[in-house]
Amino acid sequence: MGNYWIYENHTEGYEVRWKLKSILHEEKTAFQKLAVVDTLEWGKALILDGALQIAEKDEFIYHEMIVHVPIYAHPHPERVLIIGGGDGGTLREVVRHATVKKIDMVEIDERVVKVSQQYFPKVASAFNDPRLNLHIGDGIKYVAETTQEYDLVIVDSSDPVGPAVQLFSRDFYQSIYSILAEDGMVTVQSESPIFFEEAFRSVHKNMGAVFPRVNIYLASIPTYVSGPWTFTIGSKKHNPVKIQGDRTCLSGLKYYNESVHEAAFSLPQFIRSMVG
Repeated sequence: MGNYWIYENHTEGYEVRWKLKSILHEEKTAFQKLAVVDTLEWGKALILDGALQIAEKDEFIYHEMIVHVPIYAHPHPERVLIIGGGDGGTLREVVRHATVKKIDMVEIDERVVKVSQQYFPKVASAFNDPRLNLHIGDGIKYVAETTQEYDLVIVDSSDPVGPAVQLFSRDFYQSIYSILAEDGMVTVQSESPIFFEEAFRSVHKNMGAVFPRVNIYLASIPTYVSGPWTFTIGSKKHNPVKIQGDRTCLSGLKYYNESVHEAAFSLPQFIRSMVG
């Protein structure tokens, strides 16, 4: 094994690196640089434009938390829209729920889907689910133009740089609000409050300008930037802190459970102060 490392810069003063066993795949898609690497500590990892998106060893934390928290916070989630999430992990968790009858997924880069199916079959395992309608295209455009109505929208996006900036905007959240049912909700990944405070604050502010109820919850994802990682829910009606109805947690999950659900909304004071 050679002495190969991959470096990821988060700020001018902070970077992380992972030692590699090998580089399995590299290409330039129509939208971004895509790579699959085999790391010494974290297994295979998907890299987009130099940023680690998923790693085999800990991807379940992010995917279970972005999905099961809002699904259990809604009493009857039947129609779900996923924006992004081309690796398939979010979809894998959504299809676990028998209450979900229809899933639309909009991913701008088809190569992410194809490469994930090839190199991460356990993550990208649900693309053949009959409830799924996969749309290759722009999620912002889809939300602005669709006539469909949803109970839940999950925005599994990359960081707010380049075209993805609009996925964190008030206008985008307003478009989502308009396609949600009267008791619908949206959940988004909302970055690190320590390293990307401005982006984190803007999500809360922009969503709060649209939704009557906005809540933040946390998870620790080791291969993401150090410290807590945030998710933000905008809800038209239901309190997402509580599991709705008499529902039993799915078996076979690795991270999420009923206790984690409620505890994840307990915010440290410094994070409360950022949005208070």
